[in-house]
Amino acid sequence: MKVLITGGGTGGHINPALAIAQKVRQENPSDAVLYVGSRNSLESELVPKEGFEFKSVTAKYLRRKITLENIKTLFASAKGVMESFKIINEFKPDIVVGTGGYVCGPVVLAAHLKKIPTMILEQNVFPGITNKLLSKIVDTIGISFEEAKQYFPEGAQNKLILVGNPVRKDVITADRRKSRTKYNLKPDDVFIYSFGGSGGQISLNEAIVDVIRNYNGNKNIRILHVTGKKLFKSFMEELKNGNIEIERNIEIKDYMYEAPAALSASDIVIGSAGAITIAEITAIGVPSILIPKTYTAENHQEYNARALEKEGAAKVILEKDLTGGTLLKAIEEIIENKHVLKTMSLNSKKLGNSDVENKIYAAMVELINERK
Repeated sequence: MKVLITGGGTGGHINPALAIAQKVRQENPSDAVLYVGSRNSLESELVPKEGFEFKSVTAKYLRRKITLENIKTLFASAKGVMESFKIINEFKPDIVVGTGGYVCGPVVLAAHLKKIPTMILEQNVFPGITNKLLSKIVDTIGISFEEAKQYFPEGAQNKLILVGNPVRKDVITADRRKSRTKYNLKPDDVFIYSFGGSGGQISLNEAIVDVIRNYNGNKNIRILHVTGKKLFKSFMEELKNGNIEIERNIEIKDYMYEAPAALSASDIVIGSAGAITIAEITAIGVPSILIPKTYTAENHQEYNARALEKEGAAKVILEKDLTGGTLLKAIEEIIENKHVLKTMSLNSKKLGNSDVENKIYAAMVELINERK
């Protein structure tokens, strides 16, 4: 089987794509996988690190309103389709799978025009604009929430299958004991892993400063905070301006390449409420403090976060209510009561789904066989 996977822009689209690629390789190491993304993008950096072949096409973000930029996007997309034709002709995939992001548009469209089986995956309750458009032409649509059905066009309803959000194999198989040893953690140490998605989150960066100041030098509490590459310099300057010289129990990174180890070692995860973040923390079973990003389409992150809060697996702080004080209060409510910490961990684990990749892979094989 030859599989072409496309998706990118953020970790929320890239990580599911990598999870599928890993599943294909696991089922049959001789199967060929090609990842197609955008040039000079996050996926162009991450995919080769995972050992998969990567090629790029021209693609631009499609806005929801008619603008001059959208006209430019149409021209870029046309070029991207032609580039996709060339890649498809050379690779000859049996199926093309898109995981979202604007780069999927030209690649999946080209595959459809070449009469190659196509499948897209939607991670959130509210479909992204690219997936909503592609839903009219693809063969199969994998959704992660039952509620997502109502937001797809009527003509796409018979293509929908509920599969869940795929999680990378290295996240599921990460060994907590080994991960905690890696971070030199003692059994009673509390490890707080904080990040605002692949691009960072300004509101979280601002609030975490007070948390760092409060726990700086505490031998039993470790904090690993990921700022996002573009926000790293300003964050470090803010610490400097606040006369905070971080001690050994605090670690600041611009991007986290070893997220599986950090997740499995953590006692609390603090972050935004992207669908993949939620899938990963529930797969491991770790309590979380979720801060939904307010500018996401249809406010979908709050819906994601409330689902965990309802089941007792997370605390939710809206960005409008987020301060150093409210974040510190939420942390203390969890770590100062071991019963709360354990209960939230169990509730988080109950929500995890480790069978997603099998469902997606089975749907891919079925689709290929139907076309033979």
